[in-house]
Parts: sequence; C-alpha cells; structure tokens
Amino acid sequence: MDNIKIIEVKQSVFKDNDEKAVLLRRELKKNKTFLLNLMSSPGSGKTTTLTGLINLLKNKIKVAVMEADIDGDCDAKTLIDKTGVRVIQLHTGGMCHLDATMTKQGLDELDANDADLVILENIGNLVCPAEFDTGACKNIMILSVPEGDDKPLKYPLMFSVCDLVIINKIDVLPYFDFNIDRCKEYVAQRNPNAKVIQISAKTGENMNVLADYILNAVKECQKGE
Repeated sequence: MDNIKIIEVKQSVFKDNDEKAVLLRRELKKNKTFLLNLMSSPGSGKTTTLTGLINLLKNKIKVAVMEADIDGDCDAKTLIDKTGVRVIQLHTGGMCHLDATMTKQGLDELDANDADLVILENIGNLVCPAEFDTGACKNIMILSVPEGDDKPLKYPLMFSVCDLVIINKIDVLPYFDFNIDRCKEYVAQRNPNAKVIQISAKTGENMNVLADYILNAVKECQKGE
C-alpha cells in the first residue's frame, strides 16, 4: 500500500479554475460590468424571480442574461418573451455546473461589454455550482419554502459561498412547515455575512427590495467600490 501514489486531481482543477476566475473578475471590473451568479435547486423559482427582477431593472440599467442548462432553451425563450432583454443559452453537455472558462466563453458570445448587469442563471443544483468560482462579482441563491428550512444544514457549501440568500414562495408559508427565523439562524451558522431577503416572485412581494439590493451592488461596482 505504501507504493500507491495518490494524486489530488480535484484540488488542481479547482486551483486552475480559481486563477481564471480572478482574471475574469478583473476584466469585468475594468469594463464596469457586474456579473451575478444565480443558483438554486430545480423548481425554486429562479426564472420567475429573474423575470420579475429584470422587469424592475431594465429601464434603469442595461441587463443581459446567460441561461445555463444541461439541455433545452425554454427558460431563455421565456425571458426573451417576458422581458425583451438580450439572452444567450449555454449548454453544458451534461455537466452539472459552470466554471470560469465556460462563463468567459458565454460572456464573449453575449458581447457583454456594454451591459451594466449580466445575470448567469446557473444549473439547478445545490452541490456542483457552489464548488466552482464562475468569476462573478456576487453569488446569490434561491431557497424556496417547499424545500424546507433545513437546507443550509444539508448543503453547507452553497450557503457559505453566497452573498445573498433569497427565500422565495413566502406566499405559501401557511401550507408548509417552514420557519423563517430558524432558516435565518441556519444561514447565519454557515455564513454570518450573508444577507437574507424574503420574496414571493409570483405575487411580487418584496421584489422591489431585491431589485434595490442588485441596483446598489451594480452602482458600487461602477464606482469601483
């Protein structure tokens, strides 16, 4: 057994990606483009939230979107139909995440230099997307009420890498055993610096609060803060 050589492949892959992510962030900062990485599990309401958010922002700043999916383009078509903003569809070829190289390729195809805000809707998954730095300025994830308030305990990395946790579908709180305060406590255990915003993308409740958060982040980016 002493003759077996162990190679930490995973570590070297992450290191290479992290270096590329740093370079991409520098490029985005130079161009004053704010890249937002939006993550969640399937069915959390990512596209519905994104649609509402874009409609609140598109007359204030220039917004573009990269839709990442293993296959299909239904989300991209939905966004084009409902918001009219520039959208590009990214297919990962079976991979369950995006990394910095894939993100850079998407940005180049999108020709995002004139956009104030580019939103990357990542693959629906609470594990793999959290492991790879995309080069985004901020990471945001959506946790929907039907998923349960214990997800920060079960998927610690996702919550530890996010700057903002959005609790979506608060309109159905009466029908689920979901404790907002308990969820916030769990989030704080994983990431005491993460902000939590409660919304209902369906009814529009608190969507203005989310839009203001994003708008302020974009303005800070453009000021070089």
